Amino acid sequence: MTVVRILKAAGGKFKLPLKALAKTPFPAPVLILKPLANMSEQNKSKTSPKKKNNRKSTQKPTVETHAFQTEVQQLLQLMIHSLYSNKEIFLREIISNASDACDKLRFQSLTDKKLLEDDEALGIWINLDTNKHSVTIRDNGIGMTHDEVIADIGTIAHSGTKTFLEKMSTDKPADSNFIGQFGVGFYSCFMVAKEVTLLTRKAGTPTSEGVKWVSDGSGEYTVETVERPERGTEIIISLNKDSREYAERYRVKNVIAKYSDHISLPIQMLKEAKADKDGKPKKDQPIEWETINKGSALWARPKKDISEEQHNSFYTSLTYDPEPPALTIHNRVEGKMEYISLFYIPAKAPFDLWDREQRHGIKLYVRRIFISDDAKNLMPNYLRFARGLVDSADLPLNVSREFLQQNRDIDKIRAASVKKILAEFKKLATSDIDKYHALWKEYGRAIKEGLIEDFENKDAIARLVRFASTHKDSEAQTISLDDYITRMPAMQKAIYYVTADSYNAAKSSPHLEIFRKNDIEVLLLSDPVDEWVVSHLTEYEAKALKSIAKGDLDMAALKSKASKEETEKKSEAMKPLVEKFKSVLEDKVKDVRLSDRLVDSPSCLVADEHDLGGNMERIMQAIGQDAPSAKPILEINPEHDLVKQIDVDGELTGEWAKLLFDQAALAEGATLKDPSDFVKRMNRLLVG
Repeated sequence: MTVVRILKAAGGKFKLPLKALAKTPFPAPVLILKPLANMSEQNKSKTSPKKKNNRKSTQKPTVETHAFQTEVQQLLQLMIHSLYSNKEIFLREIISNASDACDKLRFQSLTDKKLLEDDEALGIWINLDTNKHSVTIRDNGIGMTHDEVIADIGTIAHSGTKTFLEKMSTDKPADSNFIGQFGVGFYSCFMVAKEVTLLTRKAGTPTSEGVKWVSDGSGEYTVETVERPERGTEIIISLNKDSREYAERYRVKNVIAKYSDHISLPIQMLKEAKADKDGKPKKDQPIEWETINKGSALWARPKKDISEEQHNSFYTSLTYDPEPPALTIHNRVEGKMEYISLFYIPAKAPFDLWDREQRHGIKLYVRRIFISDDAKNLMPNYLRFARGLVDSADLPLNVSREFLQQNRDIDKIRAASVKKILAEFKKLATSDIDKYHALWKEYGRAIKEGLIEDFENKDAIARLVRFASTHKDSEAQTISLDDYITRMPAMQKAIYYVTADSYNAAKSSPHLEIFRKNDIEVLLLSDPVDEWVVSHLTEYEAKALKSIAKGDLDMAALKSKASKEETEKKSEAMKPLVEKFKSVLEDKVKDVRLSDRLVDSPSCLVADEHDLGGNMERIMQAIGQDAPSAKPILEINPEHDLVKQIDVDGELTGEWAKLLFDQAALAEGATLKDPSDFVKRMNRLLVG
């Protein structure tokens, strides 16, 4: 639209078409005329009914009063009445939101040029009023409708909000840095505001459909339909007494240099007026906007020109994580394909790492133009903790979701990115073991999923995985499969493991007894994903992975000839008791046999070679899946005193059989179907 902005200077009136503004190249400063002290005053002057030649709205303005959603009220109370050590982040949050709004408009305008409304120069403008102690941040991005304002500002639909409230209520003040991670960035302005006014209009809608939102954070807000010529959003923050420093120019510039210097849009502030010899602003001088951020894409610079501090600052603006990343992976690819990738691995796992609905952390750009902030096709699910971006020179600008799912270039970028990240993990595992183990503690369970999902990189991932084992008897997962193989005795043919629902349950499993006695290492797997891992990773370096709780164990190499003969004699002697147990437990077990694996326990349950183990069956039931019904095998220890004293012809033999079965089930973490019957049985046998 050919709107002429009339700005008053002390010496007269000047005019400058907005089209001229749009053609001014970034980052050159734009010469315009002095604006009013508060940008919102501009809007009032254009819509005031007392002024002549103003277009009157056909709608009668109505002010609606709404109450905040309960969680928003709690959040606002926390923002207003709690003390924070880093209030300045409110500016980072508002500027970040403004940048996102401009990115969204730029993307949508690829298919609908009308949204730009003859104003193609996107940017962010900041105006400070030291007299009124206010900060105004305006963008000409996508803007919001009336319903969107109520939905996005009056309520919180983010799953992380409760987590945020709990964290901020219990943790130290410094944790206010985590605000951006939980999708509540807008509300951070109430840390410094006594009142917030938001003016907005959705791009492409009539000027009469502007929206004005006002709140002091006390529990209610008002919404009003107003005339608004400019598209985009303007936020006017009236600062409270403790925060008036944020109306000072030098303070705001320092905050922007710290958090928002990389933003590719121009962030503009008015240049300071020149002073006369008495230190007072000169009259009749034109006022210029100046760009206060560098505005260059950090990822497009050569690696050697980017300092660690710049990477850390960019990472913080990207993720809202105040801690530096554990790994920075910057890569430029040239040749048949041209693209730049910049990935960060956070030092701590994101709070929503296990949230199924959480967003991926990879942004997609095409020739520096933002396309998507949730490019799931650029990173597999098991690397969902990676943060960063990909900037391609080859993809078209008008990419769709279907295009991303079916494009070969996207697949190639994804494959190369995954290999690069896995290679960096491998390098770290060699160069800094302690740092790698710290990262594995954060992301190990997610990386294990790659053994199931990513067949192409399964071997590379297998070299990265770490487990707990009987070698250290520590819950820390620090043992690699390569470590295990180097300690294997020459006669050992398989890599042994046991699965359980916790580390303590795995460590105390009766199945381990023969292995501990013979000093054979066993991997202790207690992560739920481990059951799926061992079903996909069946061998490593030509060594089969073998569960010590399934099928027969080939322990012949551990026994002498005399020991084998002794075992055969005991087997023959115990045959009547075994047969008796079979008849008593025929509805519960597939078989009863003497055990080679027990030393100190009287009994244990073993799954048949191709059946589901008890732990896997319980996991499937817990997630609502029907597990195939398979009876276990009961193994009894002929050397145990309890088994030796059982009289095969006694009246209580059946009771002993059931008790040993229940004990074995409890030892592997199962829940008894009839606990009271177990207690009564045990009491009867104790008395008897």
